[in-house]
Amino acid sequence: MTFLLTDGTVMFQGNASASWYKLTPDINGSYLNGTWTKLANLPTGYVPDAFASSVLADGRVLIEGGEYNNNNFVLTNKGAIYDPKTNTWTMVAPPTGWTTIGDSPSVVLPNGRFVLGNKLTKDMAALDPTTMTWTALPSTNKRDFDAEEGWTLMPNGTILTFDVKSAPHAERYLPTRSKWISAGSTLVDLHSPTGIVGCINYPGGCYYPPGEVGPAILRPDGTVFATGSNSSTGAGHTAIFHPGLKIGSVGKWTVGPDFPNGDNAGDSWAALLPSGNVLVAGNFGRFYEFDGTNLTFTLSGYGALMMLPSGQALVSGNQVQLYNPTGTYLPAWAPTISSSPGTITRGTTYSISGTQFNGLSQAAAFGDEFETATNYPLVRITNNATHHVFYARTHDHSSMGVATGTAIVSTNFDVPAGAETGLSKLEVVANGIPSAAVTVTVN
Repeated sequence: MTFLLTDGTVMFQGNASASWYKLTPDINGSYLNGTWTKLANLPTGYVPDAFASSVLADGRVLIEGGEYNNNNFVLTNKGAIYDPKTNTWTMVAPPTGWTTIGDSPSVVLPNGRFVLGNKLTKDMAALDPTTMTWTALPSTNKRDFDAEEGWTLMPNGTILTFDVKSAPHAERYLPTRSKWISAGSTLVDLHSPTGIVGCINYPGGCYYPPGEVGPAILRPDGTVFATGSNSSTGAGHTAIFHPGLKIGSVGKWTVGPDFPNGDNAGDSWAALLPSGNVLVAGNFGRFYEFDGTNLTFTLSGYGALMMLPSGQALVSGNQVQLYNPTGTYLPAWAPTISSSPGTITRGTTYSISGTQFNGLSQAAAFGDEFETATNYPLVRITNNATHHVFYARTHDHSSMGVATGTAIVSTNFDVPAGAETGLSKLEVVANGIPSAAVTVTVN
């Protein structure tokens, strides 16, 4: 389990334990040659696996629930938030009346609120990161309960999901109307029948698993590539969602390619590469790239996937590896800087603004739970004389949306105390794609 922190470091959970570690890129910006350090442990009594999570707009990391706690199937309602500035965890109370959270879907809305689904019901709640208070959200017209489904943030601020219990039905949540609407049929069944028949006991009763689905990734062309778990034919199916122009439109689905080699991606990982291709981890130890038409085997391996600001995909399984993708992005996909300081001082905070600071997608997905979206801006400073690389911690982003287009957005950044002085170039990076650099003088 990994999170890209807003200072360019990567935070890892140690094998579903209470231990966490950090990978810091070296002075040349290399993650391969980076340094590992130990971070603070989770609070006593909270050792979750398979939980809801996010990096928030202020740079903190929130984890909620867990299918397991201390290796016990309990669907815990515990939660905690990590502050990178102080290297501390603090417990977070659950939404009022929630006795379970478990491995639940979640998403951060463009306004920065963290929205969480209750695994066993249709209930939803939103956390205000400023006040750390929960508000119940209506889930009007939700077709089935939230278990095992993933939520994909769309450019218009709506949430797309394809159902498990009610497959092949898909639906969208409209935050401005506080209700779910149909998103049509995925045409092929993206969910797998459960491999467990009957009840799984937990402290509150019985859980009857409905099956699994694969991850779904919003691509730069505005479509969503949705992947399936194992099917009656063996190979997992895929489907492509084409959104309508209006917030309340149903949109349409077309059938995508089946996984090669009889593979599938149920409860697995996917990431959006800078080229716009989707990298998917199959369940049989193979990676595949989807280019908009074809799903092609690339190399053997397995692990969680996440885009780094270097343009590489981080693969974290039994060992941490880097995937170097081919191809590149279109210039129109990159962030642009419209306003930034010309001179910056070490240890000082500045504001920077421009367009597309959040990238065109959340850029990471799992079948359900383990949300590790990277749709927020990083600021990279490279000294002209030494070419040494420094990441400034960003925080308080004005938007947590995706594909924000020509809208002007902003973030704050803290110049590292150890940054080298002199003429430098400054870039905003989102999902591995950098802006054109601007010149700054570091004092």
